[in-house]
Amino acid sequence: MMMKKVLFGLVIASAVIAGCVKSNTKCPFTNSSIIAPTDEVQALKDSLAAHGISATQDASGFLYTINQKGAGVGVTNLCSNVSVTYKGSLFDSTVFDSTATNQVATFQLGQVIVGWQKGVPLINKDGDITLYIPPSLGYGPNPVKDNSGNVVIPGNSFLIFNIHITDIQ
Repeated sequence: MMMKKVLFGLVIASAVIAGCVKSNTKCPFTNSSIIAPTDEVQALKDSLAAHGISATQDASGFLYTINQKGAGVGVTNLCSNVSVTYKGSLFDSTVFDSTATNQVATFQLGQVIVGWQKGVPLINKDGDITLYIPPSLGYGPNPVKDNSGNVVIPGNSFLIFNIHITDIQ
């Protein structure tokens, strides 16, 4: 009988303590409502047409080509951890960033540019997508510099990202 009272007391104490501990599972990122200006979208479409590229336009203004949808799990929210291999370039073919050979980059989706936040969820694990991103959904008017202070992405650049999702958590 005494053992039942002790066990009952421990269960009640555990429930009270668990109720007092705050859960920190809320995602701190919110979906962006940014929509690229019409002139940026038109300039992007014109550039793609000049390069003979056909792509689908998203409502926010970036364009994309799904090369492979993927069959695995998809992104659930901006706090999803996404592991990818990728290459980022400008329309003049200058590569400004990429994952190293046989390496992946992992991040929470809410930590990257809006074009990625909206484009990556269009595919699943093991999917491939090419994103064509106007400046307002990328880095805007601000140039991006490397650690030495050299500009690697000029302000108001249109960006191309080839992305392969290797994992989503």
